Formats: sequence, structure tokens, C-alpha cells
Amino acid sequence: MPSEENLPGRNLGAYLTGYPVEVAFGEDDAATVFDRYHTPDFVLYNDGIPLDREKLLAHVRPARRRAASVHTELHETLVSGDRVAARYILTAVMVKGSVIATEIYMFGQLARDGRLQRVDQLTRLVPAPAVAAGSTVPPPQ
Repeated sequence: MPSEENLPGRNLGAYLTGYPVEVAFGEDDAATVFDRYHTPDFVLYNDGIPLDREKLLAHVRPARRRAASVHTELHETLVSGDRVAARYILTAVMVKGSVIATEIYMFGQLARDGRLQRVDQLTRLVPAPAVAAGSTVPPPQ
């Protein structure tokens, strides 16, 4: 259940683990979930490519049909004033059985209300954990 305590500026780890699940599998519309955690002028620079709200929603909406599960394995998080940083692996198990694991290095700027206003991130694919077809990603050990 989303709450003010799960905002990136209040609990970055809760945001990074909860937001992907909520936006992909939650009952609320993807735009409603997105707006809960991001400002209207939010821009994500993913590997140098700018993605605004509309481009991100266009990416997320099909994921609701293609992903069977997602899991975030946190390695490091940091919140300092209006800045955040994290290193984590996001793993998605797709409905057709493929597993995609992406290591993400994220640096962000927060709005005064604790929502994200800008994110710069670098990503790379990493070897995916072995996952049986139809199952979810196992939690980290």
C-alpha cells in the first residue's frame, strides 16, 4: 500500500522495491501510480536518453501485460538533502519465461515534497538468475 513514507525522499529503498511492483501490477492506473512518486516535470535520463512522463508511461503500460514479476535487489542507497543515489539490480520475469536483469546506478534530485524530479541513471544487463518458468524471482539471500 503506498504511503507518504514510501516516497523516494523519505525511504528510497521502499520506493525502489515497491514502485516497480506497484506500477506494473497495482490496481491503480499506471499514470496515477507514476504521479504519486514523481513530479509533473519529471525527466529520467536513462543512459543519456531523456524520457519524460509520457514516454515513461508508454514504456510501462505494455509491461503490465508482458511481465509476470519484478524484483529489486538493493545494494546501496543514499539520501542527502534533495539528492538521492542508489545501486541496485532490477530483475523482471516475463510472461513468456525470459528473465531480464539490469544493474542500475541512479542519481536523482528530489522536489520539496519528497517526490523525484529528475533521475540520471546508467544501466547494464547482467546475468539473470535461474528462474523456473511461471515462477517469481527469488528474493536475495
